[in-house]
Amino acid sequence: MKAAGPAKAKRVIFLFMAGAPSHLELFDYKPALEKWNGKPPPEELVKGYRAAFINPNAALLGPKFKFARHGQSGAELSELLPRLAEVVDDIAIVKSMHTDAFNHAPGQILMSTGTQQFGRPSVGAWATYGLGAESQDLPAFVVFSTGAKGPSGGSSNWGAGFLPSVYQGVLFRSIGDPVLYLSNPKGVDQQIQRDSLDTLSRLNQKHLDLVGDPEISTRINSFELAYRMQLTAPELMDISRESKQTLEMYGAEPGKGSFANACLLARRLVERGVRFVEIFHEAWDQHGNLKKDIAKNCEVTDRPCAALIKDLKQRGMLDDTLVIWGGEFGRTPMVQGGDDGRDHHPNCFTMWLAGGGVKRGVTIGESDEFGFNATTDKVHVHDLHATILRLLGFDHTKLTYRFQGRDFRLTDVEGEIVEKLLA
Repeated sequence: MKAAGPAKAKRVIFLFMAGAPSHLELFDYKPALEKWNGKPPPEELVKGYRAAFINPNAALLGPKFKFARHGQSGAELSELLPRLAEVVDDIAIVKSMHTDAFNHAPGQILMSTGTQQFGRPSVGAWATYGLGAESQDLPAFVVFSTGAKGPSGGSSNWGAGFLPSVYQGVLFRSIGDPVLYLSNPKGVDQQIQRDSLDTLSRLNQKHLDLVGDPEISTRINSFELAYRMQLTAPELMDISRESKQTLEMYGAEPGKGSFANACLLARRLVERGVRFVEIFHEAWDQHGNLKKDIAKNCEVTDRPCAALIKDLKQRGMLDDTLVIWGGEFGRTPMVQGGDDGRDHHPNCFTMWLAGGGVKRGVTIGESDEFGFNATTDKVHVHDLHATILRLLGFDHTKLTYRFQGRDFRLTDVEGEIVEKLLA
């Protein structure tokens, strides 16, 4: 276990691909699957295996897209990721992720909080609890949701759990006011707003002095933060201020809500001192129609993700901004939905990281010939969390909060630092 040292990362952007992307179509090419396409898996491979919705003995499904090697690192990527291929030497790919959950809500909550149980603080809340706020005019932890629906795990993915609620994520919209009712109604000017808040603050402070409830302090702070955001948010949300070249690089369009806009706003937020930005894109649950839908998902996300890496690097921000990409688990090598879908799969999936002290241009871990089990340099979700905290400068065993008589931490179950990820 590597001891904690000086922080490499000052801020985090987590691109959460909710719904679980298929590693077998994007990162983990398996020639054996082509040879075994349409055949049942070897009996020893699925012995004792529990699938979410399919018979584990369902026929194997060959990869749907071509792969090629890219960059000086020679990392192998799907043809669906041409933009990521341009920055592949700036990222670290982890092909040996595994988890304990094989349904969406538990898997997302585990990835977000370190446990499948509701009520624990999210990794973003732990990060802001440990690092504190850098901006006085914006929340320390901001969340976007850009898929057709919100994440299956709901707001618990960015909740504060038993930490003071000041550390919870604030859900932003990607166009207009970032939060509802931020603008004053007609007839209420800035002075009236200030006078009203001062009166509320005095009343809340009296109540706080009387009962000592820390949530009252959070309420006071949230009112004041909202007031300051009224002055800063319009400029922040106006991506038309960006150059034409930057907008084209992301594929962002002012006035429209999109994953591309959220990625550009993430850069604008961390540039202004926000500690943790998380974008949930719930779109990757391809039980059927895999070939068409995963191509559509990559068309939406590949360009902005790569643009974010390029943009941060050009601005000299990548070295201290940790970018994380991945979902809650992977997909089965076996087919579902006729001949064009894959079921949930916890034994092996792929994520990538960039910046913030992460080694560049490396691929870590391997899976077996079918992409079924992680086999080399296995990385559990707890290991990922321990490594994230290490990159932020924390010993994950010592970043704790006392609740109901004992000290809790993000990696409540043991996690190991992934040394091969550290630059």
